[in-house]
Parts: sequence; structure tokens; C-alpha cells
Amino acid sequence: MDSFACKDGKVTTMSNHSGGIQGGISNGAPITFKVAFKPVATLMRDINTIDRNGNEVTLHPHGRHDPCVVPRAVPIVEAMAALVILDNMLLARVSRI
Repeated sequence: MDSFACKDGKVTTMSNHSGGIQGGISNGAPITFKVAFKPVATLMRDINTIDRNGNEVTLHPHGRHDPCVVPRAVPIVEAMAALVILDNMLLARVSRI
């Protein structure tokens, strides 16, 4: 938990160890959080499927095709965080009606 203090006439926290959220409410500090991903799995067996023309084909996977999800993960995590914050803002607005 972050201790509160008064700096320049404003109430603020001494640190941001809580990630900007205390008790489910933003304390005005930057909101931070950690994200973890499991390694992307590649099925190492033949896969029967169809192509765009409806012809039966067999895929023969080899190696890991996407060893690093970071380039795609960053915008997805940012967008999901924005959606969660917006959803909670809308829920708070509805509860006041």
C-alpha cells in the first residue's frame, strides 16, 4: 500500500507501488501492471484442412513460426486495458442514475 502525503497543496502518494489503483479506484498516479504470455505453441504433427478453393490439403508444420509475440502483444494489451477502464467508467456512470 502506498502512503498518502501532501505535496505542494495536493494529496498524492509517496510511491506508486500499487500501480495507480487502490481499492479498485485510481489514485491519480500512472496506472501500471505486468503482463505475461506463455510461449506460442506450434503443433508438430500433420494437420488436415482445406484451402480457400475447398481442396483437401495437409499442412506439414516445422519449427516455431512465431517465437516472439511482443510486436503484436503490445497493442492488444493497450487496447484491452483501455476497454476495461472504459467499461468501468461506464458502469460507474450507470450506477449513479
